[in-house]
Amino acid sequence: MTSRALVLFSGGQDSTTALAWALERFDAVETVGFDYGQRHRVELECRLAIREKLPRLSSLYAERLGPDHLVDLASLGAISETALTRQSEIAFAETGLPTTFVPGRNLIFLTFAAALAYRRDARHIVLGVCETDYSGYPDCRDDTIKAMQVALGLGLDRRLVLHTPLMWRDKAQTFALARRLGGQPLLDLVIADSHSCYLGDRTTRHDWGHGCGHCPACDLRAKGFAAFLSAPDDSGPSDDS
Repeated sequence: MTSRALVLFSGGQDSTTALAWALERFDAVETVGFDYGQRHRVELECRLAIREKLPRLSSLYAERLGPDHLVDLASLGAISETALTRQSEIAFAETGLPTTFVPGRNLIFLTFAAALAYRRDARHIVLGVCETDYSGYPDCRDDTIKAMQVALGLGLDRRLVLHTPLMWRDKAQTFALARRLGGQPLLDLVIADSHSCYLGDRTTRHDWGHGCGHCPACDLRAKGFAAFLSAPDDSGPSDDS
């Protein structure tokens, strides 16, 4: 029986690594992205470049990588007064959460992904959320994902498994995992072609990738890469998350 997976693929470091992880484990892998009016929507272009290059790295990737789906969620951006959907300051709000937090984003993403997975007969959904380096976003927590798995399974009357291979890995371990999965070619692809910068800067290239170099996403990625260079081994969990 063919094992099918749907990967929530934004074009960022985490989702690119999660996509490679899925390609190693499932017979057929499709991707889904979301256009919600994000300030850094250049990531949508990075998605296409990564999908084009991945099959060149491995015959396994070429064989297993299936169609891509892009979902228009402009309504989410329209109701979100956040620094990811508006030209506003990136800081911490009175709630204690960063202003880049888009309320309900991952919950909505997973709901749409589950509906698509149902139609595509995929029982596995893979996403690159992480509680170790999660910037305080409550919808990236392990408890949230486990609760969503239960809710989606009940609502669709079909067992879906939500895989979070990066949940307990920090950025350094995520760089290391990419290298373990696909060697230096995959690591180079993650560095050069994935996008993290909240400001959408693709003009400045650093050793860890493109970005403004000072927003929280760039800072996290830069520190993670420096830690990876100091100890370039994958010391994260080895279980099939």
